[in-house]
Amino acid sequence: MSILESAPPGATPRRKRRLRAATAIAAATTLFFGLMPAGVANAHGYISNPLSRQAQCAAGIVQCGSIQWEPQSVEGPKGLTSCSGGNSQFSELNDDGRGWRVTDVGRTQPFTWTITANHRTSTWEYFIGGQRVDVFNDNGAQPPSTFTHNVDLSGYNGRQKLLAVWNIADTPNAFYVCVDINIRS
Repeated sequence: MSILESAPPGATPRRKRRLRAATAIAAATTLFFGLMPAGVANAHGYISNPLSRQAQCAAGIVQCGSIQWEPQSVEGPKGLTSCSGGNSQFSELNDDGRGWRVTDVGRTQPFTWTITANHRTSTWEYFIGGQRVDVFNDNGAQPPSTFTHNVDLSGYNGRQKLLAVWNIADTPNAFYVCVDINIRS
């Protein structure tokens, strides 16, 4: 059925134009929201400095799949140790041979998070080689849209993959971020 056929019998040309315009706006709105990257409305957070693996994907430094459009969405159950958070959609983040840029860092390094949905937080944990190197307890507070943790990396040298885990206070999930670093004395 065409737009004109759906107009009530005897509708004026002006009313038919309004109906046509309203239908066009509805179609454009549907198309606009349909083309938005998945996960934007449910976005969360990632490390933006130094550049995490997902930040490198988003910047086009390393060619990646859908993570390039939603670097803030690497979510999975708490307790995992993978860069992808166990999400097969983002499995390229687990590939250590992908050509990730490595950032030179010192013994104490600031890690800046970009938060797109500030969930209540239990803890922020940082791991190297499966060992927790630092933890920050937020006791259920909501983080701001950007903030920095100064992470103690003493006891580690050379090239390392740091896993950062943002543990959400009111769900069984966490967000996962990997950063490739070279710790210098």
